[in-house]
Amino acid sequence: MGHKETSLQRIGELSPIVAAKAREWYDLCWAEGLRVYVVCGYRSWDQQAVEYGKGRSQATLNALGYSHIKAQPNVAIVTNAKPGTSMHQYRLALDYCLLDEKGKDNWTVNPDWKRAAAIAKCLGFFWGAEFQSIYDPPHLEMTFGLTVKDLLAGKTPPIKLEEADELSAEDKKELTALRSEVKALSDIVSGLINSKDVLKEQSLKQAVEIKEMSAILLELTNTTPPVWSQEALQAFACTPSVLNGKPVIDTPESASYSEARLITILYRLGLAAQQKGDK
Repeated sequence: MGHKETSLQRIGELSPIVAAKAREWYDLCWAEGLRVYVVCGYRSWDQQAVEYGKGRSQATLNALGYSHIKAQPNVAIVTNAKPGTSMHQYRLALDYCLLDEKGKDNWTVNPDWKRAAAIAKCLGFFWGAEFQSIYDPPHLEMTFGLTVKDLLAGKTPPIKLEEADELSAEDKKELTALRSEVKALSDIVSGLINSKDVLKEQSLKQAVEIKEMSAILLELTNTTPPVWSQEALQAFACTPSVLNGKPVIDTPESASYSEARLITILYRLGLAAQQKGDK
């Protein structure tokens, strides 16, 4: 399964309204050239225990009732959310990274990463890099004001988009501007692609013309006569000119292709004195 299919599958595991917003975020990012990849959507309680066990002891997991989950104390802590307290478990969060040009995961929080987070925030997501308790830049969540306590008590987020009015008037204005900007960028990219094709066609045409010119130039500057012309050149070197009695050709060892061809034609017409026995 490709990166896009995997990302959309994980987005589809989220709560309906969060999934709709996450899909919009995903499409906006890729339209802008941000190669986002959703590495995690929904997590079960056991899966959250695995994440919580990174950087912590087995005793810590045992105390929480997860002795069947193997702790990983020698790696860095990735979350402070114990099982039952992560928004991933309630289908309200996703984690993402960026893909490099070879399609490999890139976890460097660069300007593209921050731009993707800014787009998500315009859509109503909260970015994990702004958590007070832990720096978690891969994390995006949309809680609708619900706390873990609310969720454990059985409260649920809105099901339909129209039930959630999370965006302020200012956010909606910024999102509209963002969409216009993305469309403008997409048009620019399309124009560049078309220009690239035109330039490629022109370059190929010029390459053919340069090759032809090179062949002509070589023909004009190469003064080594072809083997088939040597007999004719020697014959005209022995043929006196009717104007001054000097040989028609005084350098039979040097002639361009065109000169050699012309002399050979004259020779084949029988115009060289050597052919008539005139020495």
